[in-house]
Amino acid sequence: MHVPGPLSSRWTAYLGLLSAFSAAFAPAVAVKEHDFKKCHQSGFCKRNREFADHALATSSWASPYNVAPDSGSFKDGQYQAVILKTTNSGETVWLPITVSFLESGTARVTVDEEKRQKGEIELRHGSKARKERYNEAEKWAIVGGMTLDKEAKVDYEDKTQITVKYGPTSKFEATIKFSPFSIDFKRDGISHVKLNDQGLLNIEHWRPKVDKPEPEKKDGDSTEENKAEEAKEEPKGEDESTWWEETFGGNTDTKPRGPESVGLDISFVGYEHVYGIPSHASSLSLKQTRGGEGNYQEPYRMYNADVFEYILDSPMTLYGSIPFMQAHRKDSSVGVFWLNAAETWVDITKAKDSKNPLSLGGKARTNTHTHWFSESGLLDVFVFLGPTPKDLTARYGELTGTTAMPQEFALGYHQCRWNYVSDEDVRDVDRKMDKFKMPYDVIWLDIEYTDEKKYFTWDKHSFTDPIGMGKQLDSHGRKLVTIIDPHIKNTDNYPVVAELKSKELGVKNKDGNLFEGWCWPGSSHWIDAFSPAAREWWSSLFKYDKFKGTMENTWIWNDMNEPSVFNGPETTMPKDNLHDGNWEHRDVHNLNGLTFHNATYHALLTRKPGELRRPFVLTRSFFAGSQRVGAMWTGDNQAAWDHLKASIPMVLSQGISGFPFSGADVGGFFGNPEKELLTRWYQAGAFYPFFRGHAHIDARRREPYLAGEPYTTIIAAALRLRYSLLPSWYTAFRHAHLDGTPIIKPMFYTHPSEEAGLAIEDQFFVGNTGLLAKPVTEKEKTTVDVWIPDGEVYYDYFTYQVIPTVKGKTVTLDAPMEKIPLLMRGGHVFARRDVPRRSSALMRWDDYTLVVTVPRENKVAEGDLYVDDGDSFEYQNGQYIHRRFVYDGAAKSLSSVDAEGRDAASIREGAWMKQMRSVGVGKIVVVGAPASWAGKKSVKVESEGKVWEARMEFTPAGQGRAAFAVIKKVGVRIGADWKVEF
Repeated sequence: MHVPGPLSSRWTAYLGLLSAFSAAFAPAVAVKEHDFKKCHQSGFCKRNREFADHALATSSWASPYNVAPDSGSFKDGQYQAVILKTTNSGETVWLPITVSFLESGTARVTVDEEKRQKGEIELRHGSKARKERYNEAEKWAIVGGMTLDKEAKVDYEDKTQITVKYGPTSKFEATIKFSPFSIDFKRDGISHVKLNDQGLLNIEHWRPKVDKPEPEKKDGDSTEENKAEEAKEEPKGEDESTWWEETFGGNTDTKPRGPESVGLDISFVGYEHVYGIPSHASSLSLKQTRGGEGNYQEPYRMYNADVFEYILDSPMTLYGSIPFMQAHRKDSSVGVFWLNAAETWVDITKAKDSKNPLSLGGKARTNTHTHWFSESGLLDVFVFLGPTPKDLTARYGELTGTTAMPQEFALGYHQCRWNYVSDEDVRDVDRKMDKFKMPYDVIWLDIEYTDEKKYFTWDKHSFTDPIGMGKQLDSHGRKLVTIIDPHIKNTDNYPVVAELKSKELGVKNKDGNLFEGWCWPGSSHWIDAFSPAAREWWSSLFKYDKFKGTMENTWIWNDMNEPSVFNGPETTMPKDNLHDGNWEHRDVHNLNGLTFHNATYHALLTRKPGELRRPFVLTRSFFAGSQRVGAMWTGDNQAAWDHLKASIPMVLSQGISGFPFSGADVGGFFGNPEKELLTRWYQAGAFYPFFRGHAHIDARRREPYLAGEPYTTIIAAALRLRYSLLPSWYTAFRHAHLDGTPIIKPMFYTHPSEEAGLAIEDQFFVGNTGLLAKPVTEKEKTTVDVWIPDGEVYYDYFTYQVIPTVKGKTVTLDAPMEKIPLLMRGGHVFARRDVPRRSSALMRWDDYTLVVTVPRENKVAEGDLYVDDGDSFEYQNGQYIHRRFVYDGAAKSLSSVDAEGRDAASIREGAWMKQMRSVGVGKIVVVGAPASWAGKKSVKVESEGKVWEARMEFTPAGQGRAAFAVIKKVGVRIGADWKVEF
């Protein structure tokens, strides 16, 4: 939900009322690209880019950063020293550096500033801002993986450098060079990641503000001569015009601490492709940012913002930021995590390696050079040396946490719009979804459900019976999600804002007074979720007796938490606002969404004593670590084919960056999708980890049953496909929860040896199922070209046709409107549930179908199934079923064992596990069944000490279709060990 485009009459009247109170609100109604900074309009970005220009253009350039002689020491996996920076004025700045080598094989490089004395700067009216560099991002983002590698050893040391070997089997090493300072990270003796290799390290040091007189202009000086003199200055980054104050869009940012940016070049040696740093509406493989055909002129920006109708194919900032970048090449992956919550920009350039043109199989290798710079805070970089994509996501997940284990309903379909206008409207949608046999799990309420935009209230005229509405939904196992934003309406007779004021729990302005800005309610204050006291108070507001009208099936949506401030600079909060601990907003901006999301997550844990159910909270704004507390979506997209197409690389980028519970608004938020587009979007959305249809207040009603035939039937089929595969989706989430594995995986992730797949961004595998999806994203397209990454056999999911494939080539598949291009790769076993139901809750005790896709030469196929109660935290106490399935073509058998080797006798069964004893395997489908099975009518089944026969139906191959066998009424418990012999 966002600021409106074309306005309904009701909303026009409302905005007119707001305009009467504040002309400052008007710009928020027409936010466009020019309302957000370009690099040359951001002082520190401009300075760092110019610093890089000067350094790279100067053949004799040497970085002015050197490790102080004899300052270094190495102990217990950690190297500490002091870097000396020599300024143009001859001043020496002391910069303590710590290089930590962790047991996981990750290395961390942290640079602080010693001369910056800890303390506070006195501001107006007695308020204060912290003077030291912000150092608490770790508290919010890092949850584990920080144990030092005490086995790490110094391999070589002299007066110029030190080399440390570390990591598993000591195959990683870091060479720290002292003058100028740089670090070369190697794996198996080969350089992969270099820090300050180009000499772009730039730490703007603390200095007192000195008012300087305007320079006198000498007689005879010309503008050209002045420019020539300025060009000789070294470095260019010393432009002082934006050190202490900066203006943009009519807003002035006071900078009491002066310039304090940190910048560093990070080179990926021998890597042509880099990925990550979401969220951007850009390609999966990131583009260069210094111009040239097909490239960007601007750096990728990470500054969480409420971007109205965002443009595509752009490095422009969006709603969330994860400063985690990966580099991939054939059989090798590395990455970096830039732990900084301030505004950050990243330049990307690529260049052939002239030093070693014979490397990598005789080809001149391409190096990718990245230049990172943040406005404030520490220089804090984690380096991952892989070597596989899975290693990167696992190590990153170890540090920042993995995706929360969701409630099962959250994986179903969510129906939303701005806005359902009454409780009867909600009931009507609920009834019609049933009438048209369209499964769904959640219906959503946007801001109009509230009493005049006061959160934790209901509109008394439109939502007269929220409990009755909730009960109707609950009778079908369905849920309600209500929106709660961080802006609190500043009005009389509203207890929530009265408490926020009296307890001083809001964000403050630079003068130390409660910050007031404009958002949906008009005049508003913002909860400061960095404050422990504010978070405790926030939790109290969600209790059932406080947020009246909510029930156990009510969950929450956090929007506008960048934060969005309609009359603020770049539609967000002034950077000189103050948060808990007197940290400036500039230090913590990209963390703000996470802190609010986190506060709501923990609030839902305390709604009722002893309830202990997994919360569901959707967020728009996020940072590294947000994956631990909920889901995200890609924001205010448009009902256009190019937005559908762009959604896939955007969701894939989220997945590889540690936040896989993601999706895009199906149908597009703004505008009215044509029926073909809407239908194709449902077919694509069925493969988003988070699957929600959503629409703007002025968009025509587009609930899926309104599409009309043949579209309604086709959309219903897409929804039912999603629901039938929910067991496999849930299993994929379990793997994401355990080790950070993406839920939908790009080609480079599943097939890292195939160079041709490195830039492919429009097809993906789902979990470990072997399902390869290629959604149709173009108008009137009735075929798709699918790239085949290996020599395995592929079957059409729906028809069992054997796809004629060649490794590394594309194959053209028919994709008429009613068809989703979906292939099954041979060698997998996956689970589904085939009985159509109205919601996931009603499928809870249904039997499972197992699908076996026989590989080439009838060898081995494997897969797994994870299931728990889908609601509580009892899985943490062993209350779950996790089965591993193995089809052995040689032994002619399919078996099921505990995937973790647990002894069933050692598991004390709770109520849910006892009830699961009645749930079994109802059917097994073997696609690609051997011809030798023809004529067989039954199979032998053995489980729990018993042996019996189950009926088998065999269908021979024909007309390009694979042979397949169906074993019915298998009769085994899903949670038991069993074996089927064919």
